Amino acid sequence: MALSGIFARRSGDQAGGPRASVVGDAQRLALLDQFEESELGWFWATDVDGKLSYLSASAAHRLGLEPDQMIGTALTSLFLPDESEDEDRGERPFAFQLRARSSIADMPVRIAVDGPERWWSICAKPQLDAKGDFLGYRGSAKDITAVRDSQRDAARLSQYDSLTGLANRHRMSKRLTATLIAYKAAKRSCALMMLDLDRFKQVNDTLGHPAGDELLKQVAQRLERIIGPKGEIGRLGGDEFQVMLPDIDDRGRLGEIANSVIQMVSQPYSLDGSRAIIGTSVGIAIAPYDGLETDELVSSADLALYAAKGGGRGQYRFFSSELKDGARLRRQVEEDLRDAIQTDQLELHYQPIVRTSDHTVTALEALVRWNHPERGWISPAEFIPVAEETNLINALGEWVLKRACKDAVAWPHSLRVAVNVSAIQFSGTDVPTIVRNALGKTGLEPERLELEITESVFLGDPQGTAVMLKALKKLGVRLALDDFGTGYSSLGYLSSAPLDKIKIDRSFVAGLTEDENNNAAIITAIVSLARALKMETVAEGVEAMDELQLITKLGASHIQGYIFSKALSQSDLLERFAEGGLKFDPEGPAKHRADRRSTYRRVGVIHEDHRYEVVMRNLSRSGAGIEGLLDVPLGTPLVLDLGGGQLVVSTVVRSEGFSQGLEFEQKLIKDGAEGLCTRHRISPYALAAAGMPLAALPPGSYVPQVRDEGPKSRPQFMQVDLAQTYRAA
Repeated sequence: MALSGIFARRSGDQAGGPRASVVGDAQRLALLDQFEESELGWFWATDVDGKLSYLSASAAHRLGLEPDQMIGTALTSLFLPDESEDEDRGERPFAFQLRARSSIADMPVRIAVDGPERWWSICAKPQLDAKGDFLGYRGSAKDITAVRDSQRDAARLSQYDSLTGLANRHRMSKRLTATLIAYKAAKRSCALMMLDLDRFKQVNDTLGHPAGDELLKQVAQRLERIIGPKGEIGRLGGDEFQVMLPDIDDRGRLGEIANSVIQMVSQPYSLDGSRAIIGTSVGIAIAPYDGLETDELVSSADLALYAAKGGGRGQYRFFSSELKDGARLRRQVEEDLRDAIQTDQLELHYQPIVRTSDHTVTALEALVRWNHPERGWISPAEFIPVAEETNLINALGEWVLKRACKDAVAWPHSLRVAVNVSAIQFSGTDVPTIVRNALGKTGLEPERLELEITESVFLGDPQGTAVMLKALKKLGVRLALDDFGTGYSSLGYLSSAPLDKIKIDRSFVAGLTEDENNNAAIITAIVSLARALKMETVAEGVEAMDELQLITKLGASHIQGYIFSKALSQSDLLERFAEGGLKFDPEGPAKHRADRRSTYRRVGVIHEDHRYEVVMRNLSRSGAGIEGLLDVPLGTPLVLDLGGGQLVVSTVVRSEGFSQGLEFEQKLIKDGAEGLCTRHRISPYALAAAGMPLAALPPGSYVPQVRDEGPKSRPQFMQVDLAQTYRAA
């Protein structure tokens, strides 16, 4: 039916009297036709069954059809559901309102045609006869595709980072909140990784902000390749990123993902002809164990990230409740360290580096020690990261260098002193001037000073590093590459840097003699490479005789470790030289065994339905030594409660009086620091089901309470009070 017929008849119906003048009708219809042809809008009409009885010709042409082909087509078949709407709505809004015969105003609908997505805005009013019976719809439509695209772009900008295309802080917070709410109801877990880039500022400063932006894009692409569909990645701003990983609470798997992220991000970047290398640190928290709400979980992941950066960067850390106390302690350490440097509370100890062929010491590494007047000895692992983060590392490093040179003057003339130089010192101070002054004031010959640097000094500004190394070599000092293999190991800088020695990190020595261990092949490759480059090699951390024998066989030129000596004070060292000369005899266990850390802390042991308090003497991945239960038979199954929801199923494999050795059913994993942890923990949901309030896991012991109040077994073992023997940590 023609538009003129529809609207002409309708006009007469409304007038209810003599027909309007032919000229007036003609003008009105001409205006309507002109409006349609302009494509500013179209008209349509349906019959009582919802089938088209009219559609503007220009609208039909927009759909790639002729008007006659459209007549009789169901109106709803022209449109698709709006996928951006709530899932339970689908196409119901438009179809439902048509069935309800409601008036429709400016309703967006998506056109069901091939090609680019198009959107119309629909207005319609039901038509009724004199009796009130429904006749069909008459309405209008207009194309709103451009408006819709603009709205979609604006919505995307509010949800995504414009530089990398990753989710932004707002979207990540919203998604994490929604996920945690849903997962709390479903009793599911969700891991959160926080990471920021190490040395990113150096890239911006040396190569410019456009290069920094390009680097961030490439980082985002690498993260997407690693994470893939397992999770969602966001850029929170600057060089901060966040990764949400639903349904993962296995800390072993999360550690593997974090390691992959660290390794991938640390590979070199090509930025408009320049080459840059950065790193990253990762903090990990897991809901519901480390937090049930968004703010709580993010705070936990932030604390873990802070600990990872404090541990030397390029590392990952899991959140533990002790980190909250650790943050407060670090602030106190910073204040006390400033005083310690000024008041000479620090001292140096020296660990021998021994020639493999004849066990003669050739150099000694200076290791800083801090005897706090109130806290006693504080580990370097605790105060060195604080010094690096607070710029105290420059003052500390200068003090160590001067004292080491002064002490070395008193040694036999053939011995060198090795001093560590941190990457922050290397990039932030004039190291050659400081070295020149230290040598000049102490009178130590330059060739007797060996500076140990890590691979991280080559990251960020390779050109500046090369200039610095050449300046140091010009002074006549020796250069050693420390912890080789743990960072970005590149043949490029090995072949170009003027290095004299490579130190093979202790992580390659540990477990060297175990079956199915590939470290021997790695050490062989490093030794061969160093020999080809005319460099010495030092194997660090050698402690057992079987390790010494294998390291010697593999060809390392020097060895450093407890097998020869721990670090000695200056006075003890001079006494040792006077009595025993420069040769050190190896002393240690015959065979390497899994590293057992002396802990001396109270833990719980569960047997049947009884819990005992014992002292844990040592801990390794595969077992532990405990004291406190008397005469426990071999083969007794026990559950070791390490606290924080960590329960370890164990078997007694050694028992002597009140001392037992436990073998774990499942090995512990590294916690990203120097410690060990279980892969899984007791879920707060299980604790809540047992009667405890639902909350993140605070420190302490967790044994689900059984509601069944039936008869319990009698305790099988006598508990020995060792409080007077050991002080629990």
